[in-house]
Amino acid sequence: MDLVRHLRYFIAVAEELHFGNAAIRLGMAQPPLSQRIKRLEEELGTRLFDRSARQVRLTEAGRLLLGEAREIVTRVDRLHELARHGEGTMLKVGVPPDLGAAVIAALVAGFRETHPEVRLTPAEIWTADQVTALAEGVIDVGLVRHPVTAPGLRFGEPLVQIQGVLLAAGDPLAGVGEVHLADLAGRELLMPPKDGEPGMHAETLSECRRHGYVPTQVHEGAGLGLVLAGAAVAFGPKVEIPGLAWRPLLGSPIACRISTAWRATTMPMNKRVDDFSAVAVRTLKESAGMTGEGAVPARRISRRPGMMA
Repeated sequence: MDLVRHLRYFIAVAEELHFGNAAIRLGMAQPPLSQRIKRLEEELGTRLFDRSARQVRLTEAGRLLLGEAREIVTRVDRLHELARHGEGTMLKVGVPPDLGAAVIAALVAGFRETHPEVRLTPAEIWTADQVTALAEGVIDVGLVRHPVTAPGLRFGEPLVQIQGVLLAAGDPLAGVGEVHLADLAGRELLMPPKDGEPGMHAETLSECRRHGYVPTQVHEGAGLGLVLAGAAVAFGPKVEIPGLAWRPLLGSPIACRISTAWRATTMPMNKRVDDFSAVAVRTLKESAGMTGEGAVPARRISRRPGMMA
């Protein structure tokens, strides 16, 4: 068992006294969090929480452990900081697995221009796992999708990428100018994994329902094979792939919001993190068609006759 990781989970639950809120803070689902707390209790041979339908409370053993757990985690974090500072030539970066090879290459090249002495090492990690990796010092900075709740993190300039719909080239909607979300009724939807992008996943499905599209089934994954096969549709930026059609969504109701993120205690790395954030903003604007949040007009949906408000 990774004791330090389990202590981080314990601290989050102890501070929130609510498994659901702690899971959101950690960027993970509630069931695995409950399982890991149970595993920690089994490892220590004592209950740490009194659970009831109405509330969660620390046991006496839990109260005694909390201070020690915080000290252990702080010391481990300090060791990671010293080790990274000693390396001096590496910046470990988390990026979404579906960001695109060309965008990742542009990020690496852009940072290398101003920091040739620093080796940028990108790792493809979904947002929820990036939150954990940042907290544990596995990566120094990440590109995360919002909404994300993590009190121990700081975020860079938020950027927005308006999403269109990706369809098989033979789909009847491939020939229209703009697609209304309600026009996708009866189609299955391909999305990034819910456990990896819980905030974006929930926000996107809520927006779909609000505008009349309830997918018959939601598939999870990063590849577009199901879309190419005509078995599902997906949301994303405009791409040029044989057999695939991209169409804008009427009123631009679906958008991806992204920013850099780093731990609030990452003091020795701040200059490099700041510089990477600046490169990331520039690269995502130039290579991924993203804009600052203030530059995106408020979403408006033109309702078709007969649609209920």
